[in-house]
Amino acid sequence: MRIRRLVAATGALALSLVSGCAQGGGTGSAANTVTYWLWDANQLPAYQACAKGFEKENPGLNVKITQLGWSDYWTKLTAGFIAGTQPDVFTDHIQYFGQYADLQVLEPLDDLGIEDSDYQPGLAANWIGKDGHRYGAPKDWDTVALFYNSKMAEEAGLTAEQLNSLSWNPKDGGTFEKAIARLTIDRNGKRGDEPGFDKNNVEVYGLATGGGGYGDGQTQWSTFAASAGWSYLDKPRWGTKYQYDSRTFQSVIKWYFGLAKKGYMPPLSDYNVQSNQQNTQMAAGKAATAFDGAWMISTYAGFKGKDVKTALTPAGPTGKRATMMNGLADSVTKASKNKAGAKKWVAYMASDKCQTVVGRYGVVFPATKAGSEAAVAAYRKKGIDVSSFTEPVADKKDFRTFSFPIASYSADMTALMQPAMEDIYGNNRPVSSLDQANDQINLILSQ
Repeated sequence: MRIRRLVAATGALALSLVSGCAQGGGTGSAANTVTYWLWDANQLPAYQACAKGFEKENPGLNVKITQLGWSDYWTKLTAGFIAGTQPDVFTDHIQYFGQYADLQVLEPLDDLGIEDSDYQPGLAANWIGKDGHRYGAPKDWDTVALFYNSKMAEEAGLTAEQLNSLSWNPKDGGTFEKAIARLTIDRNGKRGDEPGFDKNNVEVYGLATGGGGYGDGQTQWSTFAASAGWSYLDKPRWGTKYQYDSRTFQSVIKWYFGLAKKGYMPPLSDYNVQSNQQNTQMAAGKAATAFDGAWMISTYAGFKGKDVKTALTPAGPTGKRATMMNGLADSVTKASKNKAGAKKWVAYMASDKCQTVVGRYGVVFPATKAGSEAAVAAYRKKGIDVSSFTEPVADKKDFRTFSFPIASYSADMTALMQPAMEDIYGNNRPVSSLDQANDQINLILSQ
């Protein structure tokens, strides 16, 4: 659901053409049809069920759903904005929201009566643009936890209680690094915390790699940076300055990528966004743990012959644990030929009527509280404990939840941060090099 990577250069170039083309006479949809695009195949059956309920309540209106793979989805959506072939409604991601709002290709949804209190905290507010208008109706949410191979943990002498009580710091890594070292095994059977460990010939890494993490590090370094007290921007939403030049942030990044130098995490060259992500490494038995998102729960639970469990993210120097709490939304395109029907469909998807249906499928946590409860119950029926994902949302005292960075020019930020982070991870470039990248991003953001 959230394999979130921008093709930044081509995306930004194509979108620069939108403002002059998107308002033209697109093909739109028939007056009695609402076209809806999503990318997650796992959620398709749930929304097909919602569509039936919607059509029953709205005689004469039909919903036509199109599911596309992640890369094709954004490529065709961008092309659709330019050519006028965009859908009436689409699943939106906060990473794209800033640019789409700036380019005025989204229809304001202020008249839907969306209330913050109807959804999990923060989800509704994230979809308010810089102009004060709403451009998305909350759809679902996710957090990040530590997936671990329970057999490997047992063999290493680590209990579930220990893994749920880990802490870390950028100086020596704390009990988290000790656990990751213990779970790492070289080709001679030596563990990472044992004399004679060969960091250059590792058979099982303690922690899977998710790559450089671009500028958000959602399932890589974000939990560490946030639990050290760092924030992406100078403001929670629509900030004007990124803070990758922070000494706190750079100390986190130096420690985190240093895990690979010690042999506890694979080198950058082992990672491939298409064929060798964190879950693939764990499925192959090449890694004992992985930070990953709630959208991957069913994937890890489905690994044959492996009992994969989850633990809370480790507590940081602030004393708190942290996890990104991201949430998708449904947006209406400004050039839609059926705005009235499109808004009805979005309002229905944002209601308990649909979100409890989606929750019962047990593939995602819907944005409403009732929808979330339905999802937890569905996972429980499958024998899956999801408390590592839900506890951070419920416990604000011991946990910090934070959003994906919300700002304009997100594609440009990603295009600059991708090589900057990969140079540090894979080419041993000093973390101080982030000062220059940060200056470049902020220069663009100030325009």
